[in-house]
Amino acid sequence: MPERHRRTVRDLRRGNRARLLRRLYLEGPLSRQELAARTGLSSASVSNVTAELLADGLLEEAGSVDSDGGRPRILLRVAPGAGSLIGVDVGETRIRVELFDVSMTELARCEHPLKDDGHNVTHVVRLIADGLKAVRGTDVPHGPLLGIGVGVPGIVADDPARGGAVVHGQTVGWDAVPLESLLREAAQLDRDTPLFVSNGAKTLGQAEMWFGAGRGARDAVIALIGSGVGASVITDGSAYGGAAHGAGEWGHTTMQLRGRRCRCGARGCLEAYVGAEAVLERWREAGGTTPPDAGEEGALAALLAADDPAAAEVLAETAEYLGAGIADLVNLFNPERIVLAGWAGLLLGTRLLPAVREATAAYALRYPAARATIELGRLGTDAVTVGAATLPLSRFLDTGGAVSTAAAAPAPRPGAAAPRAVDLGS
Repeated sequence: MPERHRRTVRDLRRGNRARLLRRLYLEGPLSRQELAARTGLSSASVSNVTAELLADGLLEEAGSVDSDGGRPRILLRVAPGAGSLIGVDVGETRIRVELFDVSMTELARCEHPLKDDGHNVTHVVRLIADGLKAVRGTDVPHGPLLGIGVGVPGIVADDPARGGAVVHGQTVGWDAVPLESLLREAAQLDRDTPLFVSNGAKTLGQAEMWFGAGRGARDAVIALIGSGVGASVITDGSAYGGAAHGAGEWGHTTMQLRGRRCRCGARGCLEAYVGAEAVLERWREAGGTTPPDAGEEGALAALLAADDPAAAEVLAETAEYLGAGIADLVNLFNPERIVLAGWAGLLLGTRLLPAVREATAAYALRYPAARATIELGRLGTDAVTVGAATLPLSRFLDTGGAVSTAAAAPAPRPGAAAPRAVDLGS
C-alpha cells in the first residue's frame, strides 16, 4: 500500500526552491557555492534550481566576487521586481495602506484618517478597500501581486465557516468581526488572492525581527506602545503563544489590583498606565494641558517637552510601570533583547529609555535581567505595514515562488526561517 504522505518529485523540487529563495532573501546576495554550503543541497541541485528561478524571473545576478584561483563567482539575489506586496495597518487614528516590491521598497502609499466614525467596521472596511484600489492603480511599475497582509487591533481567529479570519477586538468594539470575508467582498478580491489578517503588534514584531532591531536574536520581546499596548514574544527562534493570532494580551495583564479603568473595561491593566491615552489622562489629572487639536501624538510630544514637576512625575511613573511590565516578560521568557516600538514607544523611549532600563533591572530577577538589552525599534511608524506585507512574502518564499494559487500552500508560518513574531498585544 503506498505511503499516504510520501513526497513527490514536485514536492521535493518546490521544497528546494523554497529553501534557496529563503536563504537568498534573508542572507543574500550569495554565490551558488555559498548556497550549497548553507543549504546542504548538492552543487548540481543548486545549479538546477537557481537556473529555474532565474528563468522564472525570481532571481537576478547581483555582481560577482573573486574566487581562489578560478573565475569570479556570480552573486544571486531575489529579484525586487519578482512581485509586489501590500501591507495594511488598521491603526488607532488612521488606515495606512502601502505597496512594496519584494525587497520591501515602498512603491506607493495611501492614508485615511479615522475621524468621527472611529473603528466602525463598515467604515474601516471601506477605507481599506479604497486604499487597496489606490495603491494597486498606481502608475509606478510593479510586479504581480503576491498577496495582502492586514494588521489589526485584537485577537484573530480562523473560522472557515465565516469566510476565514475573524477579529475579536474588544478595545475597539469588534466582536467576532468576519474581516476577511468583508474585505474580499468590498475590495472585490477573488479567492486566489492571498489575504492574511493578523494582530498589529504581531506584524510589527515580525518586521523588527526580519529587518530591524530584533534581527539576529533568538529570544526577544518586541513591545508596541501606542494608545494601546502590545508585544510579540519570540523564544528560541519560534513563536510563543497559542493557535490564535494574538493568543495573549500583555497590555491587559494586571499591574495593580483595583487600579485605573482600562479601555478593555477591566481595572489595573498595564495599558491603563503606559498606553499613550492613559499617560495623557494622568497628566491632565495632574494639571497638565495639551495644545488644542494636537491629537495624541502632538499631546504626548507636549508632555515630553513640558518643564514642570507634574510632567516629570508622570513620566517617571510611566517609566517605572513600563519597566515593571518588561520585568515580568524578562522573568517569564528570559529574552536576550527587548525592543520598544510603536509611535508612542519611540517618543517615550527617546526620553525614558535609561529610566526604563533601571526599573526593569529593579523588578526583574538579576540573572535574566543581566543578559537582556533594551533598545528602540528601527523601523519607525511604518513597522506594522512592513510586517503585514511580510505575511504574503513569507507565503511566497515558503511555496518556492508561487505567485497566486489558493491551493499552493496553507497560510504562511510567519518567520519560519527568520524568527516568527506572534502577538501578546492589543
